[in-house]
Amino acid sequence: MNNNRKMSNVRWVICAMLFLATTVNYMDRQVLSLTWKDFIAPEFHWSDSDYGSVAAIFSIVYAIANLFSGRIIDWLGTKRGYLWAIGIWSGGACLHALCGWATEHVVGVGNTAALVGATGEVASMISMVSVYFFIAARIVLACGEAGNFPAAVKVTAEYFPQKDRAFATAIFNAGSTVGALVAPLTIPSLASYFRNIGVGNGWEMAFLIIGGLGFVWMAFWVFIYDDVNHHPRVNEAERAYIQQDQGKEVQKPADSDQPKLGVLDCLKLRQTWAILLGKFFTDGVWWFFLFWTPAYLSDVYGLTSDTPTAQMLIFVLYAITMLALYGGKLPTIIINRTGLNAYTARMRAMLVFALFPLLGLFAQPLGNYSYWLPIILIGIVGAAHQSWSANLYSVGSDLFPHRAVATITGLNSAAGGLSSFLINYGSGKLFDYADATQMTFLGFTGKPAGYFIIFCYCSVAYLVGWIIMKTLVPKYKPVA
Repeated sequence: MNNNRKMSNVRWVICAMLFLATTVNYMDRQVLSLTWKDFIAPEFHWSDSDYGSVAAIFSIVYAIANLFSGRIIDWLGTKRGYLWAIGIWSGGACLHALCGWATEHVVGVGNTAALVGATGEVASMISMVSVYFFIAARIVLACGEAGNFPAAVKVTAEYFPQKDRAFATAIFNAGSTVGALVAPLTIPSLASYFRNIGVGNGWEMAFLIIGGLGFVWMAFWVFIYDDVNHHPRVNEAERAYIQQDQGKEVQKPADSDQPKLGVLDCLKLRQTWAILLGKFFTDGVWWFFLFWTPAYLSDVYGLTSDTPTAQMLIFVLYAITMLALYGGKLPTIIINRTGLNAYTARMRAMLVFALFPLLGLFAQPLGNYSYWLPIILIGIVGAAHQSWSANLYSVGSDLFPHRAVATITGLNSAAGGLSSFLINYGSGKLFDYADATQMTFLGFTGKPAGYFIIFCYCSVAYLVGWIIMKTLVPKYKPVA
């Protein structure tokens, strides 16, 4: 009896596992962005458009996979579904290491030196073939990674009461920030180390080592996770705390009494479109900074990804985004002080987060004084994005019944993937065009002009997304 009176804290152990999975997820995703400009592009003769195409295909496959990943997670169950997801994406991450070997065999060159030294039609063939192989590996990675957020949000809905979900989501979503934080300090150094000791061109081992982390996570998940009603280490006090909303959410029918909501059913609802459009207009911003910041430092300031200065700049950028942890707590503070429902409090918080990215309008102009200034401002935009994103995921669990949470989160991530496809593909084309034509935009010429155009979009996207969401669902109206 006494043991049950003191609440156990298994839910936070589960949350820590979600955080680690998301960290690994983003590290696997970022290996390419941190190695392509200085390691892969010289070997395979890639242009910005080549990289933009690889990143864009990953994004669109990720978007398509998210249309099904939520339903698959619902069908397999959280434990098995998460294992399948991380197993597939870890395997896909490791497959990238074989792209160089496969290109050599198809093109008929004997080694890395021959790839680098190729010219004319041979160089064009190497570029095309290697892009196809990397796209194949990215497709496998995307299919697996599509399961992470639907599974993580579903676990959060199972293990946390409504008032704590945004904070728990902010914690596991911070894994994307930590992954992005650790990656620049480790991945270029790994690639440089293995290149210096003669193991390929270095980038191959970076993919293998980072990809292998997911298999380690899987071993722990098998023993740590269980359903909240059957978990042997969840006592009655914690179970009662987790399930405190069950008697209060009278607007929502019990899961056992409601019909299943399929993808087409969800798409008929204004609540769905509010979430999807909020995600569509904003998610590409994060993906752009994730995939293009190392190239931005190289293109505009001449800082390659394996230099200490570039590594420290990217580290500081993502360290600033860790402020997003406080963003996840803001709706809880608003609820406790005002008594508002979770949705209304979340929308108020998201308006605050939509205003901070406007600082991004000054990033490129201030870069004329120091490359630290745009990095700091991009970091603030990133922190606002992560706070926005954590609350946007929680809006899904506010408005939809538990059985539909993974499905709506999958649709949500699909909208984000489509946003990423458009911004990555468009950015690659824009940067090549800006460089070739030396176009000008508001005082900037060439690639800096192209980056400034994208920065302007990133700065206003959140305010546009919030206005659309508020217009579609002005007041709390859960799906029943």
